[in-house]
Amino acid sequence: MTLSDSRSTTPDTRDRILDAAEALFVEHGLEATSMRMITGRAAANLAAVNYHFGSKDALIQAVFRRRLTELNRQRLAALDRIEAEASGAQIKPSQIVEAFFGTALALAADTEHGGSTFMRLLGRTYTEPNGFVRQFLAEEYAEVLERFLAALYGSLPGVPREEILWRFHFMMGAMSYAIAGTDALQLFAGTFDDADPQRLMPRLMSFLLGGLRAPLPTFVPTDERHGLDAA
Repeated sequence: MTLSDSRSTTPDTRDRILDAAEALFVEHGLEATSMRMITGRAAANLAAVNYHFGSKDALIQAVFRRRLTELNRQRLAALDRIEAEASGAQIKPSQIVEAFFGTALALAADTEHGGSTFMRLLGRTYTEPNGFVRQFLAEEYAEVLERFLAALYGSLPGVPREEILWRFHFMMGAMSYAIAGTDALQLFAGTFDDADPQRLMPRLMSFLLGGLRAPLPTFVPTDERHGLDAA
């Protein structure tokens, strides 16, 4: 066995490959990142990637599952705690939002152990179409979304469910855009020096709660819309 082969099969090889793939997926996207790029950054060979993951699709799943499984576990644990403390009473929507989005924002603030990089990847994934990854994330999120949406329905009995779904969709989009970085913000704000990730959480949580509590929209009846179109 050569020195290169030995290094590619050490116990930390799997983590090196995952770290490299995660960072490169953020930089270049899932499709544009090649296996050669990943092995180069991880200082591993293709045989090591095949040994640990088998394929690029399996590697992508492993990258997401490595942190997403724990994130969703924390979310469900937070919701369990809130529901237990409520003892059957109606839960405040703000508590539910905090349990779901607050845990994600806490992970996004972790710049030392890869949490920030992963959340940027997750945010990018939400905005870039990829059928394979979308299906995988839908399966990973199934239990969590079912629990949290049911909790929101119960906490907002006067709000139509379709409006709650739309607002949850808007909140997911806002979080994804925010954690992707401040590059877009600098497009219209110029020099921007207030990008402390620790300050992102209270800012975004305030915004999310404001959107959730906003007055319900007033829709123009269909027949009136047709009349406007004709005019």
